[in-house]
Amino acid sequence: MIYLNKILPLIFSPLIMIIVLIIFGLVTNSKKISLIGVFILIICSLPIVSDKLVAYLESDYQLSKPSNITSADAIVVLSGMIKTINSKEGLDYEFGEASDRIFAGINLFKVKKAPKLILTRGKLPWSVGIPEGEYLREIAISNGISKNNILLTENVENTDQEAKAIKKLLSEDKRKVILVTSAFHMPRAQIVFEAAGINVVPFPVDFQKGLSKITFMSFMPSANALSWTSFFVREMIGRVYYYLKY
Repeated sequence: MIYLNKILPLIFSPLIMIIVLIIFGLVTNSKKISLIGVFILIICSLPIVSDKLVAYLESDYQLSKPSNITSADAIVVLSGMIKTINSKEGLDYEFGEASDRIFAGINLFKVKKAPKLILTRGKLPWSVGIPEGEYLREIAISNGISKNNILLTENVENTDQEAKAIKKLLSEDKRKVILVTSAFHMPRAQIVFEAAGINVVPFPVDFQKGLSKITFMSFMPSANALSWTSFFVREMIGRVYYYLKY
């Protein structure tokens, strides 16, 4: 199932659809179809377009200070921030772009917003090394959190599995959690957790698009902007899937 979840967004990505349109236009000798493909390519490659699309993904939430968040029974930090690399000593680990997640969870714990910090053993079938939560536990301990206050789930592959695994760690009368994940990911994560019977206090971090001025560069097509547009499509497919499922 995890492979299908990864392949479907690829099939419907803007780049694949553009390539199909252009090739179809060339094969059928239809300049109109090819030009439509080129036009879509240009639009999807404009920073002003991709920035607006990604900003929409994050528009339901705002950055908050840990001290302003209501207390809960546990702080939940979702996986998705670690990459495995080779080092001289063997396998090692580095943070990716979403490292705000774990440090937000640590800060929330330090201001006593919940007595437990829950980390997930995120590990995809093709991943190398230990599950993510095991590495993050060491990070939390090195930042002053006792191992007795940290809980780890079973191995999980996606947000749906994370919610179900975390539910197993919570007693029926203590299912209020502060959910920490990237702002773009929070809407579907909240859907999944609430469907599992968990009361969610959202704490979004890792905002992808900050405030910036519109300049002539906003209208210059770029591969980076096309990548962000594809990111938007992939995330929206995930949201639609969970909306329909729950």
